[in-house]
Amino acid sequence: MLTVTRDALPLFRHAALLLDLDGTLVDIALTPEAVVVPPGLIDTLLKLRDLLDGAVAAVTGRAIDAADALLGDLPVALAAEHGGAIRFAPGAVVERPNLAPPPEAWYEHAEALHQAFPGTIMERKPRGFVLHFRLAPEAEPVIHEALTAMIAGSATFEMIPGRMICEVRPRGVDKGIAVETIMARAPFAGRSPVFIGDDITDEDGMRAARALGGAGFRVQDVFGDAAGVRAWLTDTASRGDWGTLP
Repeated sequence: MLTVTRDALPLFRHAALLLDLDGTLVDIALTPEAVVVPPGLIDTLLKLRDLLDGAVAAVTGRAIDAADALLGDLPVALAAEHGGAIRFAPGAVVERPNLAPPPEAWYEHAEALHQAFPGTIMERKPRGFVLHFRLAPEAEPVIHEALTAMIAGSATFEMIPGRMICEVRPRGVDKGIAVETIMARAPFAGRSPVFIGDDITDEDGMRAARALGGAGFRVQDVFGDAAGVRAWLTDTASRGDWGTLP
């Protein structure tokens, strides 16, 4: 875990905003499909995009199709699947690193775990999968142990625990790499990244933003919850400059 810090914000006009979705911009729901985009959020992000000359990106673990379904045609950069699928600008081609999917037997094993625990959700992605157990918390130790054993010895995949989930994903993609990749392209290049996220997988993004001379904030430590993030972003958009952090 990262230690709690109060990073100094870079100058607003020299900054880029990179924002996690679930638990950061939108409230976590019982299932991924139940998540809703609050009124006003899209308008706030569009104002921030214009103020920062386009340097706003969403960075999420969701599959890119699922992220698009949630955000609609929001014209900002998007890094989905922890950076396994990146669209650098609206309408641009989705770029993917050359990484293989997991064996089909792993998907089948995850599906069997899902069937064994009613209330769990199996979320299949192009390069991995997630088992959600928010509605079946008693399944957590069994799923964690089973997936850890399944990938033991793999040089190309890892199992990442999160907030009521366990995810199997390829090595070589994480939100830190996503931040570094996005920040190397216009209109982000030359700016200082501000990354905000709430989960274990977001810590890579926080570290990368700090290493690039920017700031990384954990939602729970600074804003309290996603509503606090949204309120701060709305204030920032209306001011045209950073407000005071909560």
